[in-house]
Amino acid sequence: MNKSSRSLLRPNASRLAVIHRLADCAVIALTLYAACAIYGVEFDSKYALAALGAASTFAFAAELSHLYGSWRIYSLGKEAMALLMVCVLVGFAMISIAFLAKTSTDFSRATIVIWGALAYSTMLAERVVARLLLRAARRHGRNTRSLAIAGAGPSARNLAQQVSAAEWAGLRLIGFFDDAPTAGDGPADANTVAVIGTLNDLIAAARAGEVDYIYVALPSREEERILWLIDRLADTTVSVFVVPDLFIFQLAQARWTSMNGLPIVSVYESPFEGINGVLKRAEDLFLGAMILLLSLVPMAVIALIVKLTSSGSVLFKQRRYGLNGKVVEIWKFRTMRVSDDGEVVQQAQRQDARVTPFGAFLRRTSLDELPQFFNVLGGDMSIVGPRPHAVAHNEEYRGLIPGYMLRHKVKPGITGWAQINGWRGETDTLEKMQKRVECDLAYMRNWSLWLDLKIIALTIFKGFYNKNAY
Repeated sequence: MNKSSRSLLRPNASRLAVIHRLADCAVIALTLYAACAIYGVEFDSKYALAALGAASTFAFAAELSHLYGSWRIYSLGKEAMALLMVCVLVGFAMISIAFLAKTSTDFSRATIVIWGALAYSTMLAERVVARLLLRAARRHGRNTRSLAIAGAGPSARNLAQQVSAAEWAGLRLIGFFDDAPTAGDGPADANTVAVIGTLNDLIAAARAGEVDYIYVALPSREEERILWLIDRLADTTVSVFVVPDLFIFQLAQARWTSMNGLPIVSVYESPFEGINGVLKRAEDLFLGAMILLLSLVPMAVIALIVKLTSSGSVLFKQRRYGLNGKVVEIWKFRTMRVSDDGEVVQQAQRQDARVTPFGAFLRRTSLDELPQFFNVLGGDMSIVGPRPHAVAHNEEYRGLIPGYMLRHKVKPGITGWAQINGWRGETDTLEKMQKRVECDLAYMRNWSLWLDLKIIALTIFKGFYNKNAY
């Protein structure tokens, strides 16, 4: 189910929400106590203070990440990922605080590792058990909500399919209500759901308390009928949601936001506005500094070999488009005998005579990209993002591929979603570049810190060496 559809399955917050939050904080404190007992470390005042700090930080980060959204919205897999992301963020925060306070040596590293594993696994187990109990209850007709859909057109059928696919949400679709379904309109599943009444019948059912939720999925051109229905439903206690017309779901970058309380649809926007931008920059600085520190010696060796095996500079600097289309200078180890950066730039090809023998090795293993971590710390790049192309290539493709320049609403990256999905190397056909752009836009739509960490991990295991890099 896509992100827009999930937001339509949003019931009231659970009455147990406060208990859920307190239980997580208690788990964090108790698992630290257990970790100390397992490793034979005394649970003294400094560990108690660490437990309090971690629980407070977790509570704050969990709210920012919407971890406590209704279980009717997120699947267990999504929640497990979100929980892991929050735990990792809390871990980074606690380590950073201890380092700055010069108290990191006061804690047992093994105990901290055990604590992290226990806390995450316990909170995840808590959620698994709760979901299993809820699903068992729903199989017996408990903890379900009845749902009716106003309309029977394409948007309504699409919505019904999404509801049917989300069995874990506990929504029971009773049918469609429409005054005059047009030819071709009908239920999403003719065997189980049908048009069972008119809009007046729907209003009567709502007033009689026979339905909990109503999704209004009428075509946007029927504005008067939509407003009439909403006005009548205001005389009931049913929860009402208006479903955007189908074309909204087809906009590649569309998502709901608000301006001073007024709901609007964002079509083209950077995902790194506000707090997301702060988190993204913190990720780049923290991980970039660590990776660069580990890479200094290998980079020095590579630089020496490049200098000894071919004439020319060690670094290759090329102008590429960065954030908001601003031209930036990207660094790489020189792998060719030429340094093209003009109006015409020829892409590297298989058995390219311009590539030096050592340069071919650097390109296959992606080691030529290591100097770009200086670009990351300087703020021109991110570790994860759309790969930057030469200025000449940008000018060529922006007129051929719709939405191409949307890639530049974020900083370019050393690695990205396109690269770990096989769209790396020479783009000798327009289709290859289109696939790369599709991956870049998908990354922007679905960005999260967890997605960045996933891309970095997959890059380490399968992205460095690539047969298409030459």
